[in-house]
Amino acid sequence: MRRASLAAVAAAGWLAAAACRPAEPPSADPENAARERMIRTQIVARGIRDPRLLAALRAVPRHLFVDPAHRTEAYADRPVPIGEGQTMAQPYVAALMTELLDIQPTDRILEVGTGSGYESAVLSRLAAEVYSIEILPGISRRAQDRLRSLGRTNVRFRIGDGYGGWPEAAPFDGILVAAAPRRMPPALLEQLAPNGRMVIPVGDFFQELKVYARDAKGSVTENSVIPVRFGKMSGEASAKP
Repeated sequence: MRRASLAAVAAAGWLAAAACRPAEPPSADPENAARERMIRTQIVARGIRDPRLLAALRAVPRHLFVDPAHRTEAYADRPVPIGEGQTMAQPYVAALMTELLDIQPTDRILEVGTGSGYESAVLSRLAAEVYSIEILPGISRRAQDRLRSLGRTNVRFRIGDGYGGWPEAAPFDGILVAAAPRRMPPALLEQLAPNGRMVIPVGDFFQELKVYARDAKGSVTENSVIPVRFGKMSGEASAKP
């Protein structure tokens, strides 16, 4: 059964750091220490509690998904450049979107916007299968190399426009979209399975993170979570009014 209410998750996200758990013992590896500090001060302190998600965040070395010139910024509380004008999402926002999906171990997930591949790696530790689409060939190939080097074998990649989703692999138990269309892409909603969720930023200049949930009978509900600022979805989405 899907867990927390969206209102509870959103409210928890803005709690003060007083909610944080005690610090982990110091690590001899500075990148491991930086990752623990990120989880403690940016993720747990803002209300993310899913133990499977926290374990995945600990297991994925975020700094390996950042170009060497920006590696010292990998665990910072902000987006990080990954080349070609693209960025890796702020750690908290990425974690919130993932928790809102409420991924179960048997789920099949569609990711629209592979980016650095970091989110793909996190999703691969939570779901049975991940299907990831990226419109920029160079960005996709670098992400595929990173996932391959980490031995993640349950992620399938496609280079192309994610606006239409991945229809031949649908339906999906969860859909995570990492770029903002002006309006919800209807094809993505059609590819959402019963009892599935889609998490997506929607809007032009003013954007909201939204969750679309389909119940067992096929009805869809829409909820707004928090204001966000993502890059605009390119390709077919950019031609839509």
